[in-house]
Amino acid sequence: MSTVHSFPGGIHPHEGKGGKVITAGMPITTAPQPSRVVIPLQQHIGAPCKALVAKGDYVKVGQMIGEPVGAMSAAVHSSVSGTVVDVVPCILANGMEQLSVIIDNDFKDEWVALTPVANPEAMSVQQLSELAREKGVVGLGGATFPTAVKLNVPAGKKVDTLVLNGAECEPYLSADHRLMIEHAEQIVSGARLIQKVLGITNVMIGIEDNKQDAIAVMAKACSSFEGFRVQALKTKYPQGGEKQLVYALTGRKVRMGGLPLDQGVIVCNVGTCYALHRAAYEGRPLVERVVTLGGLFNKPANYLVRIGTPVEWLVDTSDGFEANVKMLIYGGPMMGMAISREDIPVTKGCSGILAMDQIAAIDEEQACIRCGRCIQACPMKLVPAAIDRNVRKDLFEEAEKLNAMNCMECGSCAWACPSRRNLTQSCRVAKRIITQRRKEAAAKKGDK
Repeated sequence: MSTVHSFPGGIHPHEGKGGKVITAGMPITTAPQPSRVVIPLQQHIGAPCKALVAKGDYVKVGQMIGEPVGAMSAAVHSSVSGTVVDVVPCILANGMEQLSVIIDNDFKDEWVALTPVANPEAMSVQQLSELAREKGVVGLGGATFPTAVKLNVPAGKKVDTLVLNGAECEPYLSADHRLMIEHAEQIVSGARLIQKVLGITNVMIGIEDNKQDAIAVMAKACSSFEGFRVQALKTKYPQGGEKQLVYALTGRKVRMGGLPLDQGVIVCNVGTCYALHRAAYEGRPLVERVVTLGGLFNKPANYLVRIGTPVEWLVDTSDGFEANVKMLIYGGPMMGMAISREDIPVTKGCSGILAMDQIAAIDEEQACIRCGRCIQACPMKLVPAAIDRNVRKDLFEEAEKLNAMNCMECGSCAWACPSRRNLTQSCRVAKRIITQRRKEAAAKKGDK
C-alpha cells in the first residue's frame, strides 16, 4: 500500500509517539465521571443550540438539552444524569464565553430510552442526515462540522467517493489510532451506512504509515465489503487536512474556497463514523469521546470521556503532571490552544490534552530573513510572510488578496520559520478581521 499522491508543502515535526509519552499502545479506558459537567450549547460550526432545560431540572444521560437551530447545527445532550445547576455563559478553550448547561452528577447514570433505527441501510439521505443532527454527531477530527450538513448532499451534486480520515497527523495524539484498533468493525459499519444510503461507489480509508497496526486491523474489518480500500499514507503533517487527504487518496484537487463535495468526495473522521454507527444501531447520541492525555502526565492515557468533563478532572485522573511542565495544550501541539486554567470543559472537538515542557512561543521573534521556508512548508501554497507583513500594518485588504482566508491554521509556517515569527497567528487574525468586515458590509447592504 503506497501513497497515491503527495500534497505540496508540509512538515514532519517530532511525532511524540515514542518515549515516556507513548499513548498509542495504551488501550482506551473509561474515565471516571466528574461530579459536575459543563456542557456548551455550541460544540459545532454554525448556530448555537437553544437551551431546552432550566435551573433545577432533572436530566438523564442522552437527554437532549440543546435543540439545533438553523440549517448549520447539531443537538447537544446531557452526558450525565443529575440536576441542572444553571444555564450560564462559561469560558471555553478559545477564551470565548459560550452559554452552557451546568449539571451536578448524581452518579446514577440513568439513561433515556435508546431506540436504534429499525433498518438503518433503508433510510433515505434526509433521514440519515436528520439522525446525525438529532444525535449531535459532528466532525470529531477537530473541525466539528455538523455531519448532518455534510451528508445532506445538495441536488445536482454527485458523490462517488467517501474518504475516512484516520491519518491523525498531529503529534502526541493517539485517540483515533486506538479507536481504529479497538472499534474497527463499528467504524467500518458507520462508513458502510453512509455508502449504502448515499449510493457511494468507493470508500477510501487513509491512515499514516506510522500506524501499521491500525492499517492491518482496518483492512481486515473492511476486507469483505465491496468498494472499500485502506491506503497507507506518508507520515507528513498536515496529512489529515481535508483538502490534503482528498488529493493524497484520489489525486483530485479541491480549489481554494471550495469543498471536497465539489470533487464528488465526502470526508469523515473515523471517530465520526463510529459515532454515526452508535447513533443508528444503538440509538446513542454523542455524549462521550476518546481523549488522549499525553506528554508529561504522570499517567498518560487514552480516556473515553463524558462531554463536559473539566480538564482538571482528567489531570487528577492522570495523577497530575511533572514539575517542569510549562504549558497545557487543549488539542494537538500544532493546531491546539494553550490554556491557562483547568476548569475548561472537554467538548466534542477535543481530541487531546497535552502537558509540555517546551514553549516555542516564548522565543523572541526576529526579523524575517526572507528565506522562503514558510512558503515551502505551506500546504495551501500561500505566502505566510507576506500575509504577516500586511497584518502587522493593518492592511487586511492586502492580506485578503494574498488569500489569507484559505489558511488552514495548521501551524506549518510558524514551525518552519527560523526567525520564530508568529505567522499562523497573523493569518488567524487576518481571517477573523476579514470575516468581521464582511459581516458588517453585508449588514449595511441589508439595511439599505
